[in-house]
Amino acid sequence: MSAIPRGISSESYNERPASASMQRICFIGMTNLPVLAREFNRHPIGGEQVQQTLLAKAFARRGYPVSMITADYGQAEGASWDSVRTHKAFALAGGLPVLRFFHPRWSGLWNAMKRSRAEIFYTSCGGAIVGQIAMFCRRYGRRMVFRVASDADCEPELPLIKYWRDKKLYEYGLRRADCVLVQSEHQRNLLQRNYGVKSVVAGMLVESGLALREFDDRMFSAIWINNFRTLKRADRLLDAAHSLADIDFHLVGGAAPGFQAYFDEICAQARTQHNVRVHGQVPYHDVNEFYEQARVYVNTSEIEGFPNSYLQAWVRGTPVVAYFDPDGLIAREGLGVAVSNQTELIDAIRSLTTDAARWREASKRCREFMKRRFSEEQVLEPYLAAFDHS
Repeated sequence: MSAIPRGISSESYNERPASASMQRICFIGMTNLPVLAREFNRHPIGGEQVQQTLLAKAFARRGYPVSMITADYGQAEGASWDSVRTHKAFALAGGLPVLRFFHPRWSGLWNAMKRSRAEIFYTSCGGAIVGQIAMFCRRYGRRMVFRVASDADCEPELPLIKYWRDKKLYEYGLRRADCVLVQSEHQRNLLQRNYGVKSVVAGMLVESGLALREFDDRMFSAIWINNFRTLKRADRLLDAAHSLADIDFHLVGGAAPGFQAYFDEICAQARTQHNVRVHGQVPYHDVNEFYEQARVYVNTSEIEGFPNSYLQAWVRGTPVVAYFDPDGLIAREGLGVAVSNQTELIDAIRSLTTDAARWREASKRCREFMKRRFSEEQVLEPYLAAFDHS
């Protein structure tokens, strides 16, 4: 796996930062731009795009030279937002099927990495790109920090990676990263057991809410915010809504690639339920209002990592009702209700959307927990250590 893909510039790549204290950091996420640049926010994103962008801006504020490699959305090469300089890799729809894996995608990635002149490259989410970045770093003497984005990234079956080729590239990169970060102790244990890879638990950043609304001031009873794909199990929310006819439910998000039929099916079913509304895709810069206006945030997913949505809810005093409870945090800290079946889901939603006293207690715990555990300085500690010592 050492050959350079055709189309990659052969120019030398030897420029080094002036001093170790000012190492250039480049964040790589092809769909990050809609979070970084408001003018492109009509495009769909997920939690990792939010995390990479918040991290990039946080390090730029601390004086690090920060760049970001994204797909080509029509932005100018080298354009900057919030002191984060961007480099275009390739157009998401560009190239011929099969061949585009090598050119323009692999070649475009490496060329953008060269233009960044970075010494450290950071990426997250399992996939072929992890191996491609690792090969570049080994060839040119750069360093790579990888962060797991889902429990699925730690499983030997790698259920979220479609092709055998991409699974092998991911495993290659995972084992050659200079530092691996994870979201939870559970993921740390999975990586050690399944891959023999050591890792460090690193928290996530979240933008603070502008307003903390009281129980009676919240417009929505229950919200569900996610990209629509089968493993997110929006059908569970519709089933709960059927049993709770006097409670309003709001679904926010668009179809994930390849799941338009599933999205259409959910929308069709929702139209038959008077207490359910599908809002469709809402830009990241506008979606936080839903967390502020809701009494409870509901997560019905089968597979997660540490959902960014939990932090967006908790920092606004919104309890979470969910099947997925990372490291038992919801149950242990009283940040909502962790459930294991539909009966428990229905009971939890009913209680937290109708019992004002119980809601206020949970809401207070959420806000206090976020102040105690998710200050920016605390969250950045393992990232600083990874960038300084990887």
